[in-house]
Amino acid sequence: MSWRLLSRLGSPGARRGNLTVLFFHRVFADPDPLMPGEPTAQSFDAMLGWLQAQFTLLPLDEAVRRCGDGSLPPAAAAITFDDGYRDNHAVAAPLLQRRNIPATFFIASRFLDGGLMWNDGIAEAIRHTTRARLHLAEWGLPDLPLGDWASRSHAVGTLLQKLKYLPPAERDDAVRTVQTACGTAPPTDLMMTSDQVRDLNRRGFGIGGHTCHHPILTLLPDAEAEREIAQGRADLQACTDSEVRLFAYPNGRLGKDYDHRHREMTRRAGFTAAFTTEPGVCHQASDPWALPRFTPWDRDQLRFRLRLAQNQWNRPQANLSVAA
Repeated sequence: MSWRLLSRLGSPGARRGNLTVLFFHRVFADPDPLMPGEPTAQSFDAMLGWLQAQFTLLPLDEAVRRCGDGSLPPAAAAITFDDGYRDNHAVAAPLLQRRNIPATFFIASRFLDGGLMWNDGIAEAIRHTTRARLHLAEWGLPDLPLGDWASRSHAVGTLLQKLKYLPPAERDDAVRTVQTACGTAPPTDLMMTSDQVRDLNRRGFGIGGHTCHHPILTLLPDAEAEREIAQGRADLQACTDSEVRLFAYPNGRLGKDYDHRHREMTRRAGFTAAFTTEPGVCHQASDPWALPRFTPWDRDQLRFRLRLAQNQWNRPQANLSVAA
């Protein structure tokens, strides 16, 4: 049985069809020793080949519309990226364009033109430090060895897990503490420039909202969360001179990162659909403002493709009664 036939069995199209939406963050030109799980240009291009052989790849806005009106082709899928990293423009976009594959980039607007997300503030400090150990007893952590890349990768993971759900101001203080302890300055070229976002838009790629500063929405007062959602859209519309209709929740787990309040904020801000990071496929009965996305973590072709085929049978119904 071919992969395309297997995917068509799981998603025969029209009203019985479903939509697989994959999401990525970064694509490195070469293997990155600090983030060995992230795709490289070579491995991402291989994935694109697997996806083309297995699915019908659609622009995300078209895919959402056709999912809602029951006109999806068999084995429909779409590709998305989150956050707005510069390698999306430099590495991923040329590979996508060479294969004529559409994609949508969800951009945290206020990190353009030299900004840096808090998690990257941690990762880049540890990447560039010359220190052999990191001393952070004030955060209840043991000394973290930094003698090799495996140790540095473990240190990054430990700190991200420890700091992720702190109040934003407290978390930002912790990032500065780590940068000082590492003796490093934050980079200013990790995220895209406004010109690069405009270039993606001119080349036919989709641009979607992802808030201004990528906060965990459940940690914010309602008024601030609403500003983050609406202003992020306004920023991107001003940048591209185009309407921005699609949104992705930062982190994207229902009840932990967003809830029913933020769904309504997203709808009020003018978005026509919003995406989570919950696994599963979109189908005609899906809530347009709580659409699932799923990307296999496997880098082996067989497991990657089998897991995608298995995901096509996961048709979740969002429970937006969950409160923060």
